[in-house]
Amino acid sequence: MHKPIKGSCLCQAVSYQFHGPEYVFQYCHCSRCRKFTGSAHASNIIVNPDQFEWLSGEDQVGRFEHPDARHFATCFCKICGSSLPWMAQSGGAVIIPAGTLDEDPQIKPSQNIYWKDRAPWRKAVEELPQHDELQPRKVKS
Repeated sequence: MHKPIKGSCLCQAVSYQFHGPEYVFQYCHCSRCRKFTGSAHASNIIVNPDQFEWLSGEDQVGRFEHPDARHFATCFCKICGSSLPWMAQSGGAVIIPAGTLDEDPQIKPSQNIYWKDRAPWRKAVEELPQHDELQPRKVKS
């Protein structure tokens, strides 16, 4: 058995853990994932349901199932609104938003999916300037 990896929401009301072996870690560029995350892509770890468990706050987990989707759903903390892991509508997988992890999962993303649907404004993060903290506003003269 692999060491459990823990995660939580922003306000810490909800926590969970999962254990390996991990199924897949991928970036999803579909429009549903972009809308839910508010970002250029979702960073998702997908595990089998028996690899996942809620540790606390499961009663604070809200869920939205898109009426036109066979698999896609979303879960979120009812208190702070953070994304949370969700069971696919098919019941065959739990999708874990990697940004909610409290520790390094010791795996890296292996693929991009729905690449053809990527945001037209997306730019590779490596192409952008990098700063270790928030940059001050430039004063207009």
